[in-house]
Amino acid sequence: MVSAARYAALAAAALAVVAVLALLLPAQRQAPAQYAGTPNGYQGFAPNGVVSYNGHTDPTGTLILDNGTTIRNAIWDGQYANTIIQNHNQMVQLNSQVAGKIDPVNNQPYVRDMQDFYVIKGQVPVEQVTINGQTYYVIDADKINPADIAGFYTYDKWVPNFVAAMNTPGTVAAVLSVSSLIFDWTNTTGTVAEQTILYQDNIRGFVGRAVLVQPNESIIPYGINTNIPLGTYLLNFTNPKQIYNPSR
Repeated sequence: MVSAARYAALAAAALAVVAVLALLLPAQRQAPAQYAGTPNGYQGFAPNGVVSYNGHTDPTGTLILDNGTTIRNAIWDGQYANTIIQNHNQMVQLNSQVAGKIDPVNNQPYVRDMQDFYVIKGQVPVEQVTINGQTYYVIDADKINPADIAGFYTYDKWVPNFVAAMNTPGTVAAVLSVSSLIFDWTNTTGTVAEQTILYQDNIRGFVGRAVLVQPNESIIPYGINTNIPLGTYLLNFTNPKQIYNPSR
């Protein structure tokens, strides 16, 4: 039989191992998971960098909720993380290449920053974690039904407006004809509409010429990112059927 002293020695050794591991592993503390957003709302994630989390690299960015709340330092962890990183890197590279160039259709400068982003229908599982003293909010993407996820791209300043429009009753998605007058508009709307096609031609899996038409008749040009499987619960936005013809 093992003596009480032997048991005590084994316990002390185990505690010592735990203490050493705590020193060696990155400082990472977790709070219980919560769900952000509403069950029937659309939430958006716009990546802007990467971070090392749980031994691998994940995209970081801003989580935009259906009520307009923005959560910075969000981490997308789980399914599609690598694809999001690759898509965003290509977007950043192409943004640099078109900077300062002119849209040949409306003769206006291209916008400097197009943005890829990812929409989740329903609530988003989020955990608050601390990594090396910095607070992050981890989206547990593996807990999200793939049918509730889709990828898009548009002008970066319009991403919050896009998410808001998706959550506005009466907003519909449509496509522009190749000869649409919108491409001739000498404003940002016309430029971004044309730029969605430019990015379609340069990034595999990107498809442009789509627009959100809001109840007040204002439109948001955008593209669809088919590198993320098109969630069946977002097909109204990823596979629009009607052609949009502006009144002017």
